[in-house]
Amino acid sequence: MRAVVFERYEEPAEVREVADPVPAEHGVVVRVEATGLCRSDWHGWMGHDPDITLPHVPGHELAGTVEAVGARVTGWRPGDRVTVPFVCACGTCPSCAAGDQQVCERQTQPGFTHWGSFAQYVALDHAEVNLVAVPDELSFATAASLGCRFATAFRAVVAQGRVAAGEWVAVHGCGGVGLSAVMIAAAAGARVVAVDLSPQALDLARKFGAVEVVDASRVGDTAAAVRELTGGGAHLSLDALGSPVTCAASVNGLRRRGRHVQVGLLPEDPAVPMARVIGFELELLGSHGMQAHAYPRMLELVRAGVLRPDLLVTSTIPLDAVPAALAAMGTAPGAGVTVIEPWESTTPR
Repeated sequence: MRAVVFERYEEPAEVREVADPVPAEHGVVVRVEATGLCRSDWHGWMGHDPDITLPHVPGHELAGTVEAVGARVTGWRPGDRVTVPFVCACGTCPSCAAGDQQVCERQTQPGFTHWGSFAQYVALDHAEVNLVAVPDELSFATAASLGCRFATAFRAVVAQGRVAAGEWVAVHGCGGVGLSAVMIAAAAGARVVAVDLSPQALDLARKFGAVEVVDASRVGDTAAAVRELTGGGAHLSLDALGSPVTCAASVNGLRRRGRHVQVGLLPEDPAVPMARVIGFELELLGSHGMQAHAYPRMLELVRAGVLRPDLLVTSTIPLDAVPAALAAMGTAPGAGVTVIEPWESTTPR
C-alpha cells in the first residue's frame, strides 16, 4: 500500500510503498476512504509524542470500510462503513469498565502508538469496543472529521464543560477543534466569543455561530477583551489551540466559578495563573477525545442537521500532498478541516 512515512522528526515525510497491515485477532483492517490532517499529527512529526517509534506513518482521524477482520471479531464484517475514536480502548481495564474508554489504561492510538491512517489501509485494535458505524447518509469525509476534532470538541463542550443555554463560552484558537467547539456551543444555545490571529478563522467562527470575535493579532490582552465582551468573563472557556499563551488567556478570561477546558495539546506544561484559580474558585478540566459508546448522541444531532461537521471541511487533498501540508501546520495551522483521500492521486483541490 501507499503511505506517508517519516524516518526522522522534523524532516520531510515521503509517500512510499509499505507492507499492507494485517488484523490482530481482536482487530480489523480498514480501507481508509478519508482521513483528517490534525495539529496533533504535526506534534507527532515534531517529536513531541513519546509513543512514536521511527519510522512512522501518522494519521488518526479516519473513516472507511472494513477490509479484513480478526478471528475473534464477531460484530463487524468486510464492507461495513466505520469510523473510530482516536483513543482505541482495551475494553477490560478499570477505566473501560467504568465507561471511560477515552482514558483507557492500555489505550492504543493509530498514528501514535502504531502506524496510522495516512495510508490506504490501517489496522485498528479491539474492534468490538472501538468501531462506530457510519450512517449511509454521512460522507466518509465528514465521518473522518468526527474521530478527533469534532468528537473531542463535543465532549469538551457538552460533557466536560457542561455548557448551558445563555452562558458565555470563549473559544481560544479556531482551527478544526475550535471551530467545532464554536458550532457545538452555539447549537446548545450559548453565546460564543471566538479568539484567533487569523481573520479567515474568525470569519468562519462567525459563520458557525460566534456572536463576538477577538482578533489576537490586534488585541494585546485577549483575556481582558473577553471579560469586557461578556460582562465579567466567560462561564466556560476552552483552549483549543494548545499554547502557554492561549491556556493562560483562557483561564484569565473566566468569570468567578468559571470552567476552563484544556483541549489543545501542549508541548510542555505551561504556567497557569493559579492565584486566579483559587480566588475565583475556577475549575480546570482536561478533555481527551470521546468514547465510542458516546457517539450516538452526537450522530443523532448530525443526522438531524443540528450540527453540521460537513461545513467544517474546507479542503481536500490527495496523499501525495500530505508531507508538505503536515510540515506547514507549524507556521500556518489554518482554519477549518483538511481531509485526505488516500486513493486519490491527482493534484490538490
